[in-house]
Amino acid sequence: RSMVRTYIKKVNAAVASGDYEQAQAAFVSSQPYIDKMVNKGIMHKNTAARTKSRLNARVFALKG
Repeated sequence: RSMVRTYIKKVNAAVASGDYEQAQAAFVSSQPYIDKMVNKGIMHKNTAARTKSRLNARVFALKG
């Protein structure tokens, strides 16, 4: 779980810096780790979907 939090922080840090490319790359690299937590039963699938959705919305907001 701590690994997932690290990746989420990386995405949020990239979003805060305003760098779309870096934020997009961080978001893409974080998705497999979030999905792994679901498969291992550590995170509920809806929690994972919500987390990915929120991160994606933040990254997408930088683009426009």
